[in-house]
Amino acid sequence: MTPDAHGPSTSTLQSLFRYKAWANDELFGLLGGIDASAHPTVLHSAIRVLNHAHVVDCIFKGHLSGAPHGYTATNTQDTPTLPALAAAARAVDGWYIAYVAGLGAASLRERVRFTFTDGDAGLMTREEILLHVIAHSGYHRGQAGQVMRSAAVAPPRDLYTRFLHASEPERRKQ
Repeated sequence: MTPDAHGPSTSTLQSLFRYKAWANDELFGLLGGIDASAHPTVLHSAIRVLNHAHVVDCIFKGHLSGAPHGYTATNTQDTPTLPALAAAARAVDGWYIAYVAGLGAASLRERVRFTFTDGDAGLMTREEILLHVIAHSGYHRGQAGQVMRSAAVAPPRDLYTRFLHASEPERRKQ
């Protein structure tokens, strides 16, 4: 499929979801290196932010698949451990990568009716949902990265350009 005036191609969406998974793995890896006993508040804050992003990913996965997501809010009361959250995020990222790989242009334009966790009605195309998931997670990875600075840990360089060149080194050849 080629891009048109209605939005990105499915190959662009596939690349964006592979980027999201790559960026999540990198961020979770750096968070795992923070001394939890020296910086418990920093680590807790970062996990809460990333748990929210994960819950939203799960909610929209439910909307896209037509399956109940089981959430009544956009975060959980209990805070998961970092390894548990990283594993859960990796699984959902894998689901999105596979889901996007199976979509065609007509499916991207399909409208999906759903209910937000606050009870409001929602209507978005599949493509709009997917782009929301990408933008939302990027925003919160950046937020978690800024929290990491409080522990004197530099956040990862969460850049799409960096991902493209790391995953396709031939792009660097002249």
